Amino acid sequence: MKVTIGDGMAATATGMPLPFTPRFDFRDLQLIVAGYADPAGRERELPETFGSMRWLWSEDDYVRFDRDSRELRSLTFFVPARYVSEAPDHGPRTRAAGLRADAVVEFGMPPATVFHCDAEARALSCLADARLLGREADARLGVAPDVDLLVHEGAVAGWRLRDPARYLTDGFAEPPSGPPAPATRLRLAECLALVSSPLVDEVMDAGPEAWQRLRAAERALRGQREDRARADVLHGVISRLIEDYGDGPSFLT
Repeated sequence: MKVTIGDGMAATATGMPLPFTPRFDFRDLQLIVAGYADPAGRERELPETFGSMRWLWSEDDYVRFDRDSRELRSLTFFVPARYVSEAPDHGPRTRAAGLRADAVVEFGMPPATVFHCDAEARALSCLADARLLGREADARLGVAPDVDLLVHEGAVAGWRLRDPARYLTDGFAEPPSGPPAPATRLRLAECLALVSSPLVDEVMDAGPEAWQRLRAAERALRGQREDRARADVLHGVISRLIEDYGDGPSFLT
């Protein structure tokens, strides 16, 4: 199967997905699938790879291929700022696959523009264009554990992370072992909505309903006894949001 990636990079699907455990860094809202464990490791990988990355003034996702084998080496996808309530149609069953670039060339990989996460955080889906929401994906390529690339008309047009709460972490740290608590999944879905448009805009404008939701999420995370490591990741981001925008509407203080 041939696919186009970004602004014109051609690649062939292979039978070798990435073996790395995904890391869903909630602080910077990025999904990291790579063998390195810190920013320095990412920098060391660059001379050995080619593909897309964030250059000055660009907001590209990272899709890096090995220079010798041309096999997919690592991914970093950024969660877009806009939440949509409509769930995408993911299309056919996931096919486990790696990617091999047809040529050693640099390319641009614009990030997704919209995302959806259901109320139980069963999946986080990010699409390049909101117009794809009503269309079924042509293919889903499982390029890493629980990570799919969504293909529309032969081009990679989004990505999906199943059970994102399982992979919650801060920065490049390994996620906690074991499955997340049901409460963590619920809190993650709520927090994703709170840190994205349109709800975060209401927080910044001191909208009372948005602030009530924000404070309720903070209290629930602060009081959660189980799955504390993941709850702490979420609580840290929500607490900073409250600190950054003050106390909200005066009648709520």
